[in-house]
Amino acid sequence: GIDLAAEQIRIAAGEPLRIRQEDIRWNGSAIECRVYAEDPSMMFLPSPGRITSLQVPSGPGIRDDSGVCPGWEVPIFYDPMISKLVAWGNGRPEAIARLRRALDEYHVGGIRTTIPFFRDVLDDEEFRAGHIDTGYIARFLDRQHSATSDPAQVPPLSDEEVAGAMIAAFDFMHESREAEMVADRRSFTRESNWKRAARSALLKR
Repeated sequence: GIDLAAEQIRIAAGEPLRIRQEDIRWNGSAIECRVYAEDPSMMFLPSPGRITSLQVPSGPGIRDDSGVCPGWEVPIFYDPMISKLVAWGNGRPEAIARLRRALDEYHVGGIRTTIPFFRDVLDDEEFRAGHIDTGYIARFLDRQHSATSDPAQVPPLSDEEVAGAMIAAFDFMHESREAEMVADRRSFTRESNWKRAARSALLKR
């Protein structure tokens, strides 16, 4: 086989591409879930905050590309992606089964994530059958809403309520960040015992 990493270096150096289209072979099936710090039950509103615990899945055919850890603060100012979770299998059913198991093992404490949403998608018959197009998510959410709709339940949030919730979350994060900056400044300006001892020693000379 061709070393793809080495091939990229050769191409960057100006050498011609040695891989032909007929060299490319389909090998199994892979599915990726982009795990975000968002709340699926609240129209995917951002869920910033501190990650209090983290359990990352592993096993055959599972790859998790992530840069977070317990104690890390998910900000509201940037892309709230937690990781890219990928499952590979010899075929689509095996890839789905492996990814479903991995999602069951995945745990992110302290914040809301899209993990429950992906679990529901993988259990959906239309998805499992491979009937996917640009309108799939809208159809899936409609089915979810129809299955859980109850006149006695609280009605869904209006656009104004969603906007208000987002503003409140932003204000909360802004105030928290300002409080942290004040604490950092106080810590920075506070004299240490080492400094006081050194100054005393100099005065005695």
